[in-house]
Amino acid sequence: MGNYKVCVYAICKNEEQFADRWMDSMSEADLVLVLDTGSEDRTVEKLRDRGAKVTVETVSPWRFDTARNRSLELVPEDTDICVCTDLDEVFRPGWREELERVWMPGAGQAAYRYTWSFNADGSEGVVFWYEKIHARHGYQWVHPVHEVLRWVGEGSPGPMVEAERIQLDHHPDHQKSRSQYLPLLELSVREEPGDDRNVHYLGREYMYRGRWDDCIRTLKEHLKMPTAVWRDERAASMRYIARSYWEKGDIPQARDWYLRAVTEAPHLREPYVDLALMLYRQEEWEGVLYFTACALAITVRPKSYICEASAWGSLPHDLRALALYHTGALRAAADEAKRALELEPGNERLKHNLEIMEQAAGQ
Repeated sequence: MGNYKVCVYAICKNEEQFADRWMDSMSEADLVLVLDTGSEDRTVEKLRDRGAKVTVETVSPWRFDTARNRSLELVPEDTDICVCTDLDEVFRPGWREELERVWMPGAGQAAYRYTWSFNADGSEGVVFWYEKIHARHGYQWVHPVHEVLRWVGEGSPGPMVEAERIQLDHHPDHQKSRSQYLPLLELSVREEPGDDRNVHYLGREYMYRGRWDDCIRTLKEHLKMPTAVWRDERAASMRYIARSYWEKGDIPQARDWYLRAVTEAPHLREPYVDLALMLYRQEEWEGVLYFTACALAITVRPKSYICEASAWGSLPHDLRALALYHTGALRAAADEAKRALELEPGNERLKHNLEIMEQAAGQ
């Protein structure tokens, strides 16, 4: 098909609803391999009907890295480029051509754009860059959950190439349970207690579950780790600690930790927006104006997974519009409300706010 032999490989279980869409998307590859870990629906049958080579095996005890490594073992040795995706992910057409354009002999991995979530109106939510395209040899998946590729070959891995025109979209089944994530994350931290990324993920998972004290304790441990030096992730830990204190009703501690997050990563919108949201709830309008201005002054969206949809959507403009309205700057409030609505045109509350503010401003 091209200069390189390209193989897509995946793991799955009970995903027949995605099988045809996924195979349509992956059809640009030379070979599609799937490790099915125990489907009880028609996933295997549908994938095989569409030309995928499917191996059925049980992985027990369940670990994502074990399953990924087993699926990688199924990839032929003479494959040049391995493309790891999940069945709820879809490449936009033309990805193979772009991959061959940027790949080079000896390359290690490719980085490409990944839309992890979409807003209700179809606009992009959380967007970051993924690196699950890699050379056939020298790589291994590690960690029971939130698994990542690790170089285990001799010498150094080949260079990372950037494939800016490859776009992978995530359209998950939101009914699927996340119940296995927490015990697997706890296992991951026990196995590698010095891995700061997993400690951060564990603290975040405690926050998702409303376990505020566990979140605070775990993320304070993360911040003390000598390897926890990436400021974006450190700021995220501080924000999650702040939110946990907020949920516990400790407002001074929450404010303190939000301010720490701002200081840690002043180049990110998220800490400013979180702090502005907290001040909005306290009706501290001047503070809302200051921190939304700081957020909106940042105009280049980062490529990392730390980047959150709300900070780059209507929220900072919405908060700013409300603060301007309450401080009597009615024309400016209407302008900001209009910007918020442009970013989320289907939001009825934003439409109503704009009408009120335009009427108050005499527009």
